[in-house]
Amino acid sequence: MTAAVKTENGKVTRLNPGVEFEALMERLDAITPLLKENGEKNEEIGHLTDETVNALHEVGAFRIGIPESLGGYELTPRQTIQVLEKVSYADPATGWVLMALQMVTGTTGAYLPAEAQKELFGGGNYPLIAGQGTRSGKAVRVEGGYQVSGKWSFGSGMLHATHVHSAAYDADNDRPIVVTFPREQATLEDNWDVMGLRATGSIDYSCEDLFVPDAYVYEPTTTAPLAGGALYRLGLANMSGICHTGWALGVGRRLLDEMKSLAQKKTGSPGTSVDTDHFHAEFGRAESRLRSARAWAMEVWADNASTIDSGELLSVEQETLTRL
Repeated sequence: MTAAVKTENGKVTRLNPGVEFEALMERLDAITPLLKENGEKNEEIGHLTDETVNALHEVGAFRIGIPESLGGYELTPRQTIQVLEKVSYADPATGWVLMALQMVTGTTGAYLPAEAQKELFGGGNYPLIAGQGTRSGKAVRVEGGYQVSGKWSFGSGMLHATHVHSAAYDADNDRPIVVTFPREQATLEDNWDVMGLRATGSIDYSCEDLFVPDAYVYEPTTTAPLAGGALYRLGLANMSGICHTGWALGVGRRLLDEMKSLAQKKTGSPGTSVDTDHFHAEFGRAESRLRSARAWAMEVWADNASTIDSGELLSVEQETLTRL
């Protein structure tokens, strides 16, 4: 591990070693059967069951992206990928909700000022924050904060959240911002009618002329965390990339394992396609592509972690490889 590095505000920051990781993975192994069993029920009701959510809370899964100084585990990028991979393998919708909630909650804690950090994470508690940053609402500067109006889509995990984070734009000052406010102040729509991942509850939501104090506002391009270590110097886009990588790898692995199991049941039956050379070749190619993708993702994030731990930001090449 490299020497500690000071940020612009004098805060010592390096990549947290994520010491809770191994114990957390063991706890997740213990609840994996429960997560699998609740998968169909989750889809039926359009959100995660209470049993699933309580189990995730009990093992500490929602803490993985929260800064250690705020009571979280602050796992490394590769550790986060592995946690999300494991949960997404058990149930894709559960993995997606965990992915969204832990990432938004953790980055909100890292980027908001100390006043908001204390109110949201004080007393050993932590919120669950969901929302969307890809469509900007309208923000009007007023004394002490902003009046915010807007409608946002794809609020994954919103049905389990305590707070909302959303992108907004202050046109008068040409300033994009992210605002955070209690969920009860948002109007939620029951409009997530899809064939798969129904349990993510990725609904639309809105607010009108809602006052958001300055303590609950930050700029979406920031790479200067006010809590936590070097992890949060990656910024929102890269943090999102970590999370989506873990989800995709877990679901991809589950898909191939399910296909293998189905093939084993059908082999030997008259006219079955699973006994053809074409099936074997295509399955082999899919297996090699998934394993290659995982190895490459882990390699890229190992290199990224080394860079941010040294106090540097990612290079253009590293940013490009990360998006690839």
